[in-house]
Amino acid sequence: MLNIRVGGVPEHFNLPWHLALENGLFKSENINVEWKTFKGGTGAMCEALRKDEVDICIILTEGIVRDIINGNPSKIVSNYIETPLIWGVHTSSLNDLEYYSEIFDKKYAISRKGSGSHLMPMVDAMIKSKTIDESNLVEIKNLDGALESLEKLETDVFYWEKYTAKPYVDSGALKSLGEFITPWPCFVIAASDNVLGKASSEIGDLVSIIQFAAAQFVKLPNAIQLLSKRYEQKEEDIENWFHSTEWSSSSTVSEKMLENVIHFLKKASLIEESHTFEYKNIVKEIKKDK
Repeated sequence: MLNIRVGGVPEHFNLPWHLALENGLFKSENINVEWKTFKGGTGAMCEALRKDEVDICIILTEGIVRDIINGNPSKIVSNYIETPLIWGVHTSSLNDLEYYSEIFDKKYAISRKGSGSHLMPMVDAMIKSKTIDESNLVEIKNLDGALESLEKLETDVFYWEKYTAKPYVDSGALKSLGEFITPWPCFVIAASDNVLGKASSEIGDLVSIIQFAAAQFVKLPNAIQLLSKRYEQKEEDIENWFHSTEWSSSSTVSEKMLENVIHFLKKASLIEESHTFEYKNIVKEIKKDK
């Protein structure tokens, strides 16, 4: 049985993986999936791929594209979520900040360099003809670190997935300043070159399994209740999220979408302007037997 180490964030997007594990879907195809949770998000997963601590990650599109360009020996093998991510823009309820337009010269809490909480504020600022000074970025590791940093007023602004952060807005720990929607599909599946070199067809099988699991999950009559209970979120919030989210049924990764990502990363000075895009250097098309 092939052992595959899979990494992902502890968020509702990844429930189909956990249900597939619990229902033995991977083992039925002779694949043993070892799930690893990364509270530190995409930056932490990029590092884990580089260090050969995981084989596959469900990871933010812009984060893995940037890290592959910067030398991560991995490739995108499939889309995972077809819809954009809604980033909530937050501050502490103790902070005097009131308006979205005032944030760009403030201190930003980021989980780590290369994570969405780092890249998205930079892209957001660029789109609004603003800039964020790198000296205003403070690494806080994860959501818990951000909550502590914001409460102490060591940082002022924090971008995090809207619905994951919403319980803290509801409790009064965070104050919502606005939203920023990623200009492309938010999550892809990426695999290290190492595992692709020795188990490419099995990775194709794994992708087929998770696409099947996601398709079955969205048909469950209690999907919203299941998400609400597992992730401790209000049913009305999960319902809004669920009906604005689409899991991918295809592995095809759009070349135009990648060009869009790279365009914005260049404009936001997150990759070198001189970078020449080549699809094959970012995406590995895999054969699926299932």
